[in-house]
Amino acid sequence: MTPMDKRCIDTIRVLAADTVQKAKSGHPGAPMGMAPMAYALWQKEMRHNPKNPSWQNRDRFVLSSGHASALLYTLLHLYGYGLTMDDLKQFRQWGSKTPGHPEYRHTAGVETTTGPLGQGVANAVGFAMAEAHLAAKFNRPGYEIVNHYTYAVCGDGCMMEGISSEAASLAGTLGLGKLILLYDDNEISIEGDTDIAMREDVPARFSAYGWHVQKVSDGNDADEIAAAVEAAKQDARPSLIVVPTVIGYGCPAKAGKASAHGEPLGEENLAATKAFLGMPQESFAVEDAVYAHAAEKIAQGAQDEAEWDALFARYAAEYPELAKEWALWHADKLPVDIEAEADLWRYEGPAATRATSGTALNKLSQMVPNFFGGSADLAPSNKSDIKGAGDFSRENYAGGNIHFGVREHAMAAICNGIALHGGLRAYAATFFVFSDYMKNAMRMSALMKIPVTYILTHDSIGVGEDGPTHEPVEHLAGLRAVPDLLVFRPADGKETTAGWEVALQNGLPTCLVLTRQNLPQYEGSGKAALKGGYVLADSEKATPDVILMASGSEVEQVMGARELLRAKGVDARVVSMPCMELFDAQDAAYRERVLPSAVRARVAMEAGVSMPWYKYVGMDGAVIGLDHYGASAPAKVLFEQFGFTAEHACEEALRVLGRS
Repeated sequence: MTPMDKRCIDTIRVLAADTVQKAKSGHPGAPMGMAPMAYALWQKEMRHNPKNPSWQNRDRFVLSSGHASALLYTLLHLYGYGLTMDDLKQFRQWGSKTPGHPEYRHTAGVETTTGPLGQGVANAVGFAMAEAHLAAKFNRPGYEIVNHYTYAVCGDGCMMEGISSEAASLAGTLGLGKLILLYDDNEISIEGDTDIAMREDVPARFSAYGWHVQKVSDGNDADEIAAAVEAAKQDARPSLIVVPTVIGYGCPAKAGKASAHGEPLGEENLAATKAFLGMPQESFAVEDAVYAHAAEKIAQGAQDEAEWDALFARYAAEYPELAKEWALWHADKLPVDIEAEADLWRYEGPAATRATSGTALNKLSQMVPNFFGGSADLAPSNKSDIKGAGDFSRENYAGGNIHFGVREHAMAAICNGIALHGGLRAYAATFFVFSDYMKNAMRMSALMKIPVTYILTHDSIGVGEDGPTHEPVEHLAGLRAVPDLLVFRPADGKETTAGWEVALQNGLPTCLVLTRQNLPQYEGSGKAALKGGYVLADSEKATPDVILMASGSEVEQVMGARELLRAKGVDARVVSMPCMELFDAQDAAYRERVLPSAVRARVAMEAGVSMPWYKYVGMDGAVIGLDHYGASAPAKVLFEQFGFTAEHACEEALRVLGRS
């Protein structure tokens, strides 16, 4: 390394430590230990243009160890991404651009929100899969318009989390050679040495996954790390580079100790660190020579993008149709008006909504060509396979159907990476009950407001004989509680199409919660479902006697109850509520038209916990729900035994009307 290399690395160390000290909270140890590998990537290896953080062919950098955010913010400052020194001084403070963990959309240059350990590794796999798929679609001889790497940095905690193992196993199976993972092997966790909880041979584990594995001898040598990255680029497999580091390197009192992990060094220790490294004692000091050195890389990044722009211009001239497709794939606006496509809204005869979803997905794929997703080994049951799209594999990166294997957590986080990469519309499919495995990654979809579609089938006790382990009860309520996550449970084919339109148009992650069992098609259903809740069958009076509400399969039961009530002289309105979040977002006038406040007699039915419905039925209404686990029996028997029948809904309506 040159003296300038060392000066830049030590500047990163002390600037990160200053940032944490000023905030009086944070994680200084990992940034101080990881500074050489970060510098090796950002200065020597990565192709990135700070003047345009969204350049499509940039290398992606994922800090899976999100607690080391002070490292990333320091890099973003030095390399001209718009973070000022004042921003660093506002680390972890209200309204700052430097929150405690990196947040996508919040800070320019942050590729994904990280913090829950291991998820960044899976995000990185998604980035690499997207790169491989787009390259297979668009590249032509002499025109590698998609040609970039995904770099991820992770620590011991990431390696302990199961999601990283799931994702790494799939990456090895797929042979994702553009994925390079640097492992900050400092052998320290919050509770002490990692050998108290993890003693396996991590390099051997990754070798078994099918990765190219290297270990550098000196984690402080940026040149050795850069050489390992160059070697990784020459291998067709995904690469793991094990980088032995010292947490809190440079701090005489805390280096190599767990106490360096999650608390400021303290003023005395910080001063001792600066003295040890030969750095100025002044806080937040960066020498002009360091800025000038970083400016060379900034200029190189602008030149790299300019060269790519010129390459793309030649590509567009030679392959104009592909260039048009490229623009279409990367556009936010859909290339089709779903509401105007009559065939998408045409269904006949009873059908499970998992089947109508499969029909809608396959029809839409002919109009929206950049779907990229799959199932956790359940595609035949989820109806999530796109016919004719081929399978994505190391032999065929052009394939559009992903086989994630039984890896639900990694699947969801990988789809987050695919969506974040750009150019593709990501979806993931499994049984609804297994959304438990995906929950934190789904939460991250919502936190980042990225449009991943979750196809969740076998949505209730309709699963039947598989019993309570496979019958989701609390899941609707749990997912509805997640901010910025749309939960759409359609009652028939047209509502299913509405759910797909919402998923493709809304910009938020969407759960399509779908039945195993057949449901009828309703004459009055359709595009009104786009509002989340609507009048499916109206009363004959200006003001109904009672309002019956349901979602999904239970709409059939309340429609039946409406007829039973009519025979008893009771006038009922049926409201289908496929998506509470969308209904709640409508204006007050619309909500009042659907659920007039003058009608206090209300009954809601849903084969899940009753909690979400009380905001609609009020104190005088009733909810027919399932506030306990299911059982193993044929679905029809379960619905009858647990009271999900038209007769029970009728009885409850009469009760709330005082006519029982």
